[in-house]
Amino acid sequence: MKLNGKIALVTGGGSGIGKAISQAYAEAGAMVLVADINPETGNASVKEIEAAGGKAKFVQLDVTSPDSVAAAAAAVTADPGRLDILCNAAGWDIIEPFVNNTPEYWDKIVQINFMGPVRLTRAMLDLLMASEHNKIVNIASDAGRVGSMGETVYAGAKGGVIAFTKSLAREMARYKVNVNCVCPGPTDTPLFATQPEKMREALAKAIPLRRVAKPSEIADAALFFASSRSDFCTGQVLSVSGGLTMVD
Repeated sequence: MKLNGKIALVTGGGSGIGKAISQAYAEAGAMVLVADINPETGNASVKEIEAAGGKAKFVQLDVTSPDSVAAAAAAVTADPGRLDILCNAAGWDIIEPFVNNTPEYWDKIVQINFMGPVRLTRAMLDLLMASEHNKIVNIASDAGRVGSMGETVYAGAKGGVIAFTKSLAREMARYKVNVNCVCPGPTDTPLFATQPEKMREALAKAIPLRRVAKPSEIADAALFFASSRSDFCTGQVLSVSGGLTMVD
């Protein structure tokens, strides 16, 4: 699966799944705009891509800030002046019972995980619609497909991303912009590493393949949806969970 000559923007590109997707896109030949709220991790990701022979550039981005999103869109419009692939991979979560949630927690979950993709997609949509066969890849979660104890509002936000993906795919079909969604199960990211060891072990045991995903395995699915191999796929939701959620 090649992305030679493509320009791809990946949010959350400084760590975890976003970083793995940035690396996968660069290895496939894309020029990757690594977008992240943290300049230190974002620039480190760019350096790793460049050290491996790829092309990348850091873009400062806070997906919860309309001003930051507008500035990023203006910067991409100015240079490189086009966008072929948008991957909304930035995400955040804390596992705790719904009854312990605060309104501030709800707002942060929704702003990062749902409104972030909505806001950035709209800001970049004109660039994506300027030519055909461009791709939007949203990273949701299996929590949004089947629910997840301790992640109730997060699951709701990710479920919103799934519905957003399907609805936008219908609107964008006439412009030949494909919109698809990857739903990871438990994945070995820095955020996952902060969870209690017993919880991490229990999750691994619950997965039929008896382990959590590697970020690179989520990136493989995101690469498929960004490539020409998925040109006749739109509005689709692909679970990458080791068999944890075997539902339609």
